[in-house]
Amino acid sequence: MNASAGSVRSVNVSPARTLHIDGKPVASAIMKIPVAGRVAVRGVNVAGDDQADRRVHGGPDRAVYAYSAADYAWFSGQLGRQLVPGTFGENLTLDGIDVTGAKIGEEWHIGTTRLRVTAMRVPCFKLGHVMGDAAFIKTFAEALRPGAYLRIVEEGELAAGDPVTIVARPNHDLTIGEMTRIFLFERDRAGELLTVAELSDDWRTWAQEHTPNR
Repeated sequence: MNASAGSVRSVNVSPARTLHIDGKPVASAIMKIPVAGRVAVRGVNVAGDDQADRRVHGGPDRAVYAYSAADYAWFSGQLGRQLVPGTFGENLTLDGIDVTGAKIGEEWHIGTTRLRVTAMRVPCFKLGHVMGDAAFIKTFAEALRPGAYLRIVEEGELAAGDPVTIVARPNHDLTIGEMTRIFLFERDRAGELLTVAELSDDWRTWAQEHTPNR
């Protein structure tokens, strides 16, 4: 498969910094801002970016986080205010890509990189802080527009304006949106994740633990 599907609207990064949430210092790198020029994507990071809590962010299967500009437009309409790239803490804001409809294991070519879709993003209280509304994480979850974590298959560089080409799409039906639905609302379907060969080890463990009679 080799279909040009969209483009990069923005590349966003942030070092870890200290936020003050409910009067307590909390390390986070969620406050991402767009950067100009070509950016290296190597190891488990986009250059200039970091993750503060690597239990739930970062590592090989969560090296890059992507979000759809169309989903931003949807949230902007729901909230009645404009949201800018990086608000949700993503590294790549993408035009023309159905991130929610991306399949687990799908691969994208962007710039000189190759990235693989691995899992959805599970929101935490830090997103509520960014949005100025602790209840927003529930709103975000229920919208089933979570964005996608990506693994770096081939290191390289990318930039705003680069085309995004889908170069591989597995023959199964587990999308980012459906995985989110199962995890958040339909855990009795966890066994469906185990049929997907491309599922990462940590999610396979989760699915096994939540599948009856195994």
